[in-house]
Amino acid sequence: MTLTLNCDLGESFGSWVMGMDEAVMPHIDLANIACGFHAGDPLVMQRTLALAKQHCVRVGAHPGYDDLAGFGRRSMHCQPEEIIALMLYQISALEGMAKAQGISVDYVKPHGALYNDMMAKDEVRQAVLQAMAAHHNPPILIMQATPDADQHRCEAEAFGIRLWFEAFADRAYSDDGRLLARSKPGAVLDHRQMLVQAEQLAHQGRVTTASGNTLALQVDTLCVHGDNPQGVKAIQELRRIVQG
Repeated sequence: MTLTLNCDLGESFGSWVMGMDEAVMPHIDLANIACGFHAGDPLVMQRTLALAKQHCVRVGAHPGYDDLAGFGRRSMHCQPEEIIALMLYQISALEGMAKAQGISVDYVKPHGALYNDMMAKDEVRQAVLQAMAAHHNPPILIMQATPDADQHRCEAEAFGIRLWFEAFADRAYSDDGRLLARSKPGAVLDHRQMLVQAEQLAHQGRVTTASGNTLALQVDTLCVHGDNPQGVKAIQELRRIVQG
């Protein structure tokens, strides 16, 4: 199966501009649209949805913690019922605006610290799955591809939720199948290494870890970043690799 490319978009708000959405959108498959808590605002959401529709890109909700000042990158101690409510609120906001343009919201990818907490903490992951299951038309959930993929798929199936697993072309992996901590040398790959890793993921379903071992990963989609012209160019190159 051809890997899809997903990108976080719609993260501007007010007079603050984040990302190069118009340049990125023609080259991706999945647009993860901010829902106003960590970034985005109603007008930006509306414009990003219209841009996705113009380029026939599938739309997903990108909910985060209520942390506009910290861009959703700070972990917050929330009770499970708070996580369920904040996710449903954000998904519903994007879904309502999408429906006005004749667009469906097909999946959900939590943002930043909420995503990290979902992967690291059982209670947060369970709350996320409960929120998805409580939706009137449960969307697909994007999670990080790790050696725990089978366990996570079983957890999701118990809630009637389908998963897509994502990998990162520009991040090094450790032998346990998780991302190498940014504090360690070589955690972020250079341009050439990124393209090599994308090629390996797309055509072999494997990555070579920082120590040189080869590791199989269940991957459906690659996360890409288009915050600058170099990032947009890299997305174009990754598009050719996954389609090749």
